[in-house]
Amino acid sequence: MDNKYDVLKLENQLCFPLYAAAREVVKGYHPYLSKLDLTYTQYITLMVLWEHRKVSVKELGERLHLDSGTLTPLLKGLEKRGYITRRRSESDERVLLIELTEEGDALKDAAAEIPAKVGSCFKLTPEEAATLYKLLYKII
Repeated sequence: MDNKYDVLKLENQLCFPLYAAAREVVKGYHPYLSKLDLTYTQYITLMVLWEHRKVSVKELGERLHLDSGTLTPLLKGLEKRGYITRRRSESDERVLLIELTEEGDALKDAAAEIPAKVGSCFKLTPEEAATLYKLLYKII
């Protein structure tokens, strides 16, 4: 970089291709998630619950890298649709527990095909995908 302002060029920013790639990936999910009437954030929330059945809001936020301001309306919406329940822990009233319902669990079958369908939209070899995965997790 010859000029001190070259660092300000978009083409020299690591953050920009990360941002643009993230948007493209989420956009790739849209046609499949719209059939389930889910947003991407609702989908990844359900993914955690399909794996663990019951988690605290704090644990969910840590796993998804989301704050409670983002999670609260999202969880209220999933609860309204009957996919989850929210209740206070009996042992510690400060802890809000999120639990998957039968209706929420039933979405798992319909969602099981989504990762492969979305993955096929991106022209990465399995090795490239594994490397990208490791590098992205190194960042987060």
